[in-house]
Amino acid sequence: MESSENGGNGELKSLRATQVTTLDRVVVRFAGDSGDGMQLTGDRFTSEAAAFGNDLATLPNFPAEIRAPAGTLPGVSSFQIHFADYDILTPGDRPDVLVAMNPAALKANIADLPVGGTVIVNTDEFTKRNLTKVGYDSDPLEDDSLANFQVFAVRMATLTQGALKETGLSKKDAERSKNMFALGLLSWMYHRPTERTERFLREKFARKPEIAEANVLAFRAGWNYGETTEAFAVTYDVPPAEFPRGTYRQITGNMALAYGIVAAGQCSGLPVLLGSYPITPASDILHELSRHKNFNITTMQAEDEIAGVGAALGAAYGGSLGVTTTSGPGIALKSETIGLGVMSELPLVVIDVQRGGPSTGLPTKTEQADLLQAMFGRNGESPVPIVAPQSPGDCFDAVLEATRIALKYRTPVLLLSDGAIANGSEPWLIPNVEELPDLRVTFAKEPNALDGSDEHWPYVRDTETLAREWAVPGTPGLQHRIGGLEKADGKGNISYDPDNHDRMVRLRQAKVDGIDVADLTVDDPTGDARLLVLGWGSSYGPIGAACRRVRGEGLKIAQAHLRHLTPFPRNLGEVLRSYDRVVIPEMNMGQLALLIRGRFLVDARPYNKVAGVPFKAEELQHVLTGHLNELEGVPA
Repeated sequence: MESSENGGNGELKSLRATQVTTLDRVVVRFAGDSGDGMQLTGDRFTSEAAAFGNDLATLPNFPAEIRAPAGTLPGVSSFQIHFADYDILTPGDRPDVLVAMNPAALKANIADLPVGGTVIVNTDEFTKRNLTKVGYDSDPLEDDSLANFQVFAVRMATLTQGALKETGLSKKDAERSKNMFALGLLSWMYHRPTERTERFLREKFARKPEIAEANVLAFRAGWNYGETTEAFAVTYDVPPAEFPRGTYRQITGNMALAYGIVAAGQCSGLPVLLGSYPITPASDILHELSRHKNFNITTMQAEDEIAGVGAALGAAYGGSLGVTTTSGPGIALKSETIGLGVMSELPLVVIDVQRGGPSTGLPTKTEQADLLQAMFGRNGESPVPIVAPQSPGDCFDAVLEATRIALKYRTPVLLLSDGAIANGSEPWLIPNVEELPDLRVTFAKEPNALDGSDEHWPYVRDTETLAREWAVPGTPGLQHRIGGLEKADGKGNISYDPDNHDRMVRLRQAKVDGIDVADLTVDDPTGDARLLVLGWGSSYGPIGAACRRVRGEGLKIAQAHLRHLTPFPRNLGEVLRSYDRVVIPEMNMGQLALLIRGRFLVDARPYNKVAGVPFKAEELQHVLTGHLNELEGVPA
């Protein structure tokens, strides 16, 4: 073993001859108590996979409670990573390897493990008390309940305490580093680099060097355990994937949204104000943006959801790019102010990171159930464009698209992300700044009254986009009146005239209907598939993976995915009518399917799931194969 302390390059190097098996893909799940550091462990393993050059996708899963009772099923936190030497679309259906730090983690996750899968267990936590707490009548490590798996029993806590004995830390404090022991062991098993993790730990705990050193020692102890024990006869190699040339980084959906907001401000030349109230799973956007004030960004943590969107809309009124972030419950509270944005026709970007509902629901679990709320959840006829990213990296482009629409058409825009996208991560090709879109706007500079007077009429519209001019308050000679009461066409005076209200409602709807969006593209390799799978948002990965599997069986299937949900792409009806059957998988009770059936009179078949977890590719494969067999008259 070489390390920086003995003159090496800082990398731990294997000296023991073990059988090395090359794999094209692996799914690993770290699971433990919510205080065991599983998210940090998974994130570090992910970072090393990204730096190594693998394609990857992750699925963090953690309790809603800040600290659920230790050792209980509700307190289990897990982190799943799927890494491969080819392009992958999902975090994986089932883990090939489960690292279980206690009985609760084992019980909560063992059903997902396929027969023959690997279980690495921290046996120190398998006490009678902990087993009883989660309903085990006997120790699963000693009975035959795990006979279908390859089980490695490791006393992680004891070995970690031994490795840290000379540091002077108490046994309790030393045991907290056992997650790094697990990380070291998995890093050895899969030939992951070690130097970057050691550097990360020393930087993360720079203010507490004794804690940093303890974590490094525990990490090395886990690596050395794999190197010296005879229990592990095989290690695994997953080669790097082939990517288009460029600079990549690992990115989560929320971080991509934050970077997209920064880029939108720079591309538009406008100052940015984020008015937001912390809410799971959107809070990380606020946290990240607060670090980038140097890009003329102001972040305001408001006292509530209504204040957050009010500040953002006020910033838009003053000539800034106004942004607000939230989840489903916050959208309900912001609805009146979003309606004010529709009436006043101001650009506003509203980001909804969806979670399970109703009410406060499942704060850390994912769902796609806010579509109808985003589309119709305001009083009166209040149309708002809706944009939905399909993956973590795609969030960056989705924000730029939402900003383009908001600024060009002077309207609030809703962006629908969700928990799976927000917390999941993937490699992201960092774009060239020169290739980012030009989002610059022109403010009103002179009176525009249609009667030739020297007045400014706020509702004089562009003949192409139907957007009104954006007049910044304080501009000499451009005094004007806007607000929440219905306005007279052109002049903007308060109006209760029935014909005027009808005209203004239709103008606002026509403006949204006329937004220029790209046509829907269809992935139909043979061009003669009879079944189309239509999706939106985070269902992109599972649908794509399922279609790959179906095609692998020799069957024909087409896939299309919606980025724009209001307005729909203009060719959507034509696409839908080109197939004998349309299936729409959604993590809700059929909201897009309802819209498609009502708008296009197409017999769209929904497949719905509201379990707080993403679709599995294997379940969609089964569903789609069933539809294909039915179309061909094959008995079920």
